[in-house]
Amino acid sequence: MKKIFIAGAGLTIATLAFLPKFLNLIGLHPYYEGEKFNLPNKRALIVTTSHSLLGESGKKTGVYASEMTVPYYEFIESNIKVDIASINGGKIPIEASSLRYPLATPEDKKFLKDKTFKGKVENSFKIDEVDFTNYDLIFLAGGWGASYDLGMSTVLGEKITQANQAGILIGSVCHGVLGLIKAKEVDGAPLLKDKIITGVSNKQLRELKITGTPMHPETEVRKQGAKFTSKTAFKDFLATLTIIDGNIVTGQNQNSGRETAQTMMGLLQMKI
Repeated sequence: MKKIFIAGAGLTIATLAFLPKFLNLIGLHPYYEGEKFNLPNKRALIVTTSHSLLGESGKKTGVYASEMTVPYYEFIESNIKVDIASINGGKIPIEASSLRYPLATPEDKKFLKDKTFKGKVENSFKIDEVDFTNYDLIFLAGGWGASYDLGMSTVLGEKITQANQAGILIGSVCHGVLGLIKAKEVDGAPLLKDKIITGVSNKQLRELKITGTPMHPETEVRKQGAKFTSKTAFKDFLATLTIIDGNIVTGQNQNSGRETAQTMMGLLQMKI
């Protein structure tokens, strides 16, 4: 009886260890072999949501962890100085499930032990107080919370407009693309007009059964005249795509953070 129990426990442990690997194998947080960059004296700003509740459900939400942690460590490991800002400043809410098994990435686990990074997240800059033109890279993270505030922030729209006019590289993943919809070109036209853009697809929202959020990236960027594109999979949660259009780099979803950050750094390297 004891041997059977031990064998059963061993099987459970093995199963628990294999599940994240299996999810990775079928498309979640896919391996992306990027370049090694060394970009000292460069600065990046990661911008996130400040919204913590999923509608009237009472459920907690916020930024999807890996959409913040993965680009952060990609930038840090390239010797880029990274600041963290949010719509309201202060403590950034994080989607709890994204920090837990089996969804947490190695970067998420590293974040939980990183006092410096956690301090930046606990005391993020308010976007109103940040001069976006002082940075070389602006990265807009997503998560369900972003659907409530990134696309509704006039201040963020103005900041992105200024950054774009200064020729700064701007990137986003998933719902982070909503942070671009209030931005304008010099002539006042929507920044996204005629741009090839990606973000979380309406199909993915339907599959995850979270369609009650106020702004859906695919729908909203199409309203701005963008040419939205995305990849599909058995479940779009397992798809990934990164698109470059000028100085704007957009990633489809949580799987695209590493490639989007890497692509931005590659473009920055070319400018040096």
